Amino acid sequence: MRDLLLFTISCILLNNILLIQYLGNCPFLGTSKRMETATGMAMAVVFVLVLAGVMTWLTRKYILVPFNLVYLQTIVFILVIAALVQFVEMFLRKSIPVLYSGLGIYLPLITTNCAVLGVCLINVNEDYDFLQMLVSSFAYPVGFGLALILFAGVRERILLARVPKPLQDTAIGLITAGLLSLTFFAFKGMV
Repeated sequence: MRDLLLFTISCILLNNILLIQYLGNCPFLGTSKRMETATGMAMAVVFVLVLAGVMTWLTRKYILVPFNLVYLQTIVFILVIAALVQFVEMFLRKSIPVLYSGLGIYLPLITTNCAVLGVCLINVNEDYDFLQMLVSSFAYPVGFGLALILFAGVRERILLARVPKPLQDTAIGLITAGLLSLTFFAFKGMV
């Protein structure tokens, strides 16, 4: 139990998929201007990644490996992720239309979010058992969401600040993201 707790903390803070491994930067910069959108995106990524982690792990273990089709792994994983994102998109459109419209174009971008595919590949490359894969598939997007929500909070404050003209908008966002990334690197120094 203690090992799983340490593994979870490691996925969230020490190996943060967004700020340490640099996967998923497009939705990070795109959906972090408002806290509501960032929270919605974080929840959608958690939901999609847990399902994608389970589906890709099962697909690899029970279809790709037994039939010697491991070379198709990346294509199959992308198809599984795309189907799951379509499911989430339909669900949000019917159930939570405000969140659906708030996420806009960024929801379909989860399909191409390299963090989702990256975690699925980490799960199989590290040869995680089912429980480790489940924890990893939950903890990595929680770390993604934590970084996204922290960044959204900072960006909302930056909108109220006086920022020099050359640093406005994307430039200050990238500088802020770099500083936030450095804070997460500090967690590695504590171990």
